Amino acid sequence: MAKPIPKTKIGSRKHARKIPKGVIHVQASFNNTIVTVTDVRGRVISWSSAGTCGFKGTRRGTPFAAQTAAGNAIRTVADQGMQRAEVMIKGPGLGRDAALRAIRRSGILLKFIRDVTPMPHNGCRSPKKRRV
Repeated sequence: MAKPIPKTKIGSRKHARKIPKGVIHVQASFNNTIVTVTDVRGRVISWSSAGTCGFKGTRRGTPFAAQTAAGNAIRTVADQGMQRAEVMIKGPGLGRDAALRAIRRSGILLKFIRDVTPMPHNGCRSPKKRRV
């Protein structure tokens, strides 16, 4: 007969582990800005977006919404002891500069800022132009 499994909690997801160095990913589309903070191995520590900060509709794509989202994502990791970070920015949205400004203001030392927006080397045919 099998032994019963004890009902003790193995580990909580929200435990504060010390992370001295991380990577901040900013994805800025025209409709929203998503800020994700990971450790150097790529495991997500914290994330926030303009939508989760309470902005609805077209206001999600604004620079102020991106600034608020970046501040929310970084506040939690600053409490966990993050001092250095690398920034990866992706996308064409309005929130790129505002999110970067909020990251710089947070006091975390930035090792580098890299634009990782995907660029086609004449791959797929692009969609037809809009007629407004």
